Amino acid sequence: MKRILIVGGGTGGTILANNLARRLRRELDGGQVAITMLSASARHMYQPGLLYVAFGKIAAADLYRDQESILDPAVRFHVDPAETFDLDHNEVKGKSGTVYGYDYLAICTGSRPVLAQVPGLTEAAHHVYTEEAALKTCEALRTFTGGRIAIVTGVPHKCPMVPLELTFMMYDYFKDRDLLDKVSFTYTYPIGRIHSLENVAKWAAPEFDRMGVRYETLFNAKEVDVAQKRVHSEEGTSIDFDLLISVPPHKGMEAVEQNKLGAGGFIPTNRTTLAMEGRQNVFVLGDTTNLPISKAGSTAHYEAEVLGENLARLATGGGAMRPYEGKVFCFIEAGRDRATYASFDYKNPPKPRPPTRAIHWFKLAYNELYWNSVRGLL
Repeated sequence: MKRILIVGGGTGGTILANNLARRLRRELDGGQVAITMLSASARHMYQPGLLYVAFGKIAAADLYRDQESILDPAVRFHVDPAETFDLDHNEVKGKSGTVYGYDYLAICTGSRPVLAQVPGLTEAAHHVYTEEAALKTCEALRTFTGGRIAIVTGVPHKCPMVPLELTFMMYDYFKDRDLLDKVSFTYTYPIGRIHSLENVAKWAAPEFDRMGVRYETLFNAKEVDVAQKRVHSEEGTSIDFDLLISVPPHKGMEAVEQNKLGAGGFIPTNRTTLAMEGRQNVFVLGDTTNLPISKAGSTAHYEAEVLGENLARLATGGGAMRPYEGKVFCFIEAGRDRATYASFDYKNPPKPRPPTRAIHWFKLAYNELYWNSVRGLL
């Protein structure tokens, strides 16, 4: 029997498991293949929805489904977070102490915000990367009646468009409350333009200019003076704030880092095969990779489809492998009920189109379509 072990029950792991179950139905029924998933939670969260929770547009409870309900019944599901990876002996030990053997391993454990990496950020800043944080951000926005808003971005971070989307959505939020004349925005970014993707930056800068959003590039947060409400940068500059919104730096999950699988919890990964560097039967998906591409749900989705096809071939005797070509697709909320998108891959940079209401509504619809997507129905 060929044993496929998937560690991580987020977007990438779930799509991969369902993709494999569909491709290997006959082998699963005949006992030639087994697919096992380890997850840290019995619930699956639609993480992009946290942005809308922060603005009171989605209830937090609506972001969740039971993980087993979105998995093919043939997948053996365990709530047992991985703690030890013994790659030399093809074994992973869970928190329960159970040891899971495998012939092929896919690690898709995701990433986590690490506000503590910048002194003072935890105490002073709001963000949208956990349910608790998004709800606190919602309350902070609701009770804010005017002053200086600073949007400070760290790298790497999950969801590459979030810094822009937060800014556009806050602008509209305070406009709707007739508070724009009492609010100022300062947006910072750690490199020499306002977004890592050059064409996205070229599109967004005029939008910021139109809205009167001040932006400062080459700003890497060093520390936050909580008492003085001031963010200091590594470059020697500083920004004052009354409300600090952070897109915090991220790391991979603790278990990956503790097992020394990759610096910062990001595993060295071959950009086309998605194999862990130096391993032929270990693969990596989504935020867990160290690939210099967007840490986004669509990245994990496209990677999972490629890996599903390739693992199914490996489990049934081989064949030509399909390369992952770096495909990513990101919606961008652009304010005034408009949105655009960035679609790109290793060879083709994004070319954002003018925002439209149609794309905005399609993005909102996708908040529901997501559940069919992870089931493999889209």
